Amino acid sequence: MEDILAEVKRVFDIELEELRKVEEVLDEDIVRVIRAVNDCKGKVVVCGMGKPGHIAGKISASMSSMGIPSYTLHPGEAMHGDLGTLSSRDIILFISNSGETMEICSILPNIRMIGAAIVAITSNRMSTLAQYADYLVCLPDMKEAGELQLAPTSSTTAALVVGDAIAVVVSKMRKFRKENFALFHPSGALGRRLTLRVCDIMHREEMLPLVSVNDSMNGAIVEMCRTGLGAVIVVDGERHMLGLITDGDLKRYMERKINVYQVGVREVMTLKPVYTHEGVLAVEALKQMEDRPKQLSVLPVLDSEDCVVGLIRNHDIIRLGIFL
Repeated sequence: MEDILAEVKRVFDIELEELRKVEEVLDEDIVRVIRAVNDCKGKVVVCGMGKPGHIAGKISASMSSMGIPSYTLHPGEAMHGDLGTLSSRDIILFISNSGETMEICSILPNIRMIGAAIVAITSNRMSTLAQYADYLVCLPDMKEAGELQLAPTSSTTAALVVGDAIAVVVSKMRKFRKENFALFHPSGALGRRLTLRVCDIMHREEMLPLVSVNDSMNGAIVEMCRTGLGAVIVVDGERHMLGLITDGDLKRYMERKINVYQVGVREVMTLKPVYTHEGVLAVEALKQMEDRPKQLSVLPVLDSEDCVVGLIRNHDIIRLGIFL
């Protein structure tokens, strides 16, 4: 087992050392690439064959999520019609350690005629790919981490990091913010945290537990059980909030040996309860409930005219993966 762990660490050491070598040779060439990508009016197309093709997919996905329109192009498919997706407004970024990958070199003349700018990430400055490139990031000769020095390991890791660096720096230049990131990740926890509002998840209409201030507690308890939300909101005839009764209020009242069925809503309700508005971010509503000495489990929801339109629970927010 110790030998296996030592071998794993050897792979890490080799790839880290090779990445340091790449960092040392980076110069104005990558600056020119980044400026070109930032100025691109079309899409950034990323292309590689074999293992570099997988790296191309990751780089393109990162760019897309950071607000840089991008897609991957398989060089084999490009030879059979997919070059039609390219335009003169695009930049195509090729990854080829040797710079002589047959499928890539075969389409370079056509790309030149289309007019898309060519970026090459390669270790061979004298390669066919490098000669066609408008922009070149030339990596040093690298030691692969495999025992046979055959399978791409360090070289593909280096290409990935270079691609990530381009994406990150360009997104920063374009002032890409977390709100923009959330827009492209609506199903992710961060996206929900930054975009989901109280009105999107609150309980409303027939599931909204409302009672009048003149109702008996018997009716309030029936309404609370009907919706199963653990609370009822006390409103007047125009749905302005007068108070709130939670299941916690009922428990505390019963601990005082008072028969809640013999009193009215007015005697039990909490006056001036904490509330939120329907346009508030769900995470902000959660802060209202939890960032206080005594945590709340529910909040009445009001509209712009301060009429009750919903009720939201902390569980409704947390179950969507939104936490403080």
